[in-house]
Amino acid sequence: MKKYQTVEGRETIFGGASYTSPQPCSFYHFKLGTRVTRPSDASAFTLIELLTVIAIMGVLAALILPVAGAVKKHQYLYNAQAEMEKVATAIDRYKAAYGFYPPSPPIPPTAGTPSTLVNQLYYELTGTTNIGTPASPNYQSLDGSPPTLTAAQVQSAFGVGGFMNCSKAASGEDASTARDFLPDLKPKQVWPLYTNYSVGVNLLICSVGGPDPNYQPMGPGTQDLNPWRYNSSSPTNNPGSYDLWIQLSIGGKTNLICNWTKQVQINSPLP
Repeated sequence: MKKYQTVEGRETIFGGASYTSPQPCSFYHFKLGTRVTRPSDASAFTLIELLTVIAIMGVLAALILPVAGAVKKHQYLYNAQAEMEKVATAIDRYKAAYGFYPPSPPIPPTAGTPSTLVNQLYYELTGTTNIGTPASPNYQSLDGSPPTLTAAQVQSAFGVGGFMNCSKAASGEDASTARDFLPDLKPKQVWPLYTNYSVGVNLLICSVGGPDPNYQPMGPGTQDLNPWRYNSSSPTNNPGSYDLWIQLSIGGKTNLICNWTKQVQINSPLP
């Protein structure tokens, strides 16, 4: 005998099992001896629950942001160190080929000559060719990129009389062919046509840049222009060899990356 009842406190019998309805307005559907209630609508967040979620998100952000900043700093330093190793390898290959290191501007600079910030390292490591004459040279990069530079312009921009890694046409042993010691150089590692003493020249730079926007070693308006500093004329840290270094400003602190120590120097004065 099957009975159905929805009145509070009354018994409903189905298949020999009995159930008691707890509330007068509940809806019950019985199937095979099982009582199923209609789910109520989901309630909205309370103010306390919402504030709790916001607080948890704030704690997570406080934990994640410092870690993300440390990872970004490590990436900056790693990229700069990797690029320095490639430049140093190119300099050593240059030395093996020519018997001397690429020349650098006089240190300290004399009147009309630049400091270590502006040097001819790009031209010496990538190679040039003389499209003029031996008496009146016009130097151009092996890849043909502008500008062409006269001997007077090279002297004005870099404080040297010309480029050693240069192709020149001649007969017999006097002929020479320039070599590219940085064949994998990326566009972000070259700053084209930087004007120095009214002469536009190309500079070998670190792709990392500042990276702090307010760190602009070449002056206002030169963000991301951070050239490799090079001294082979009178190196103070590697006598008889060369000093190569770059400075990054990260979070307001300077980080000196150089070829005389593998440790990054924090807030260290420049050579």
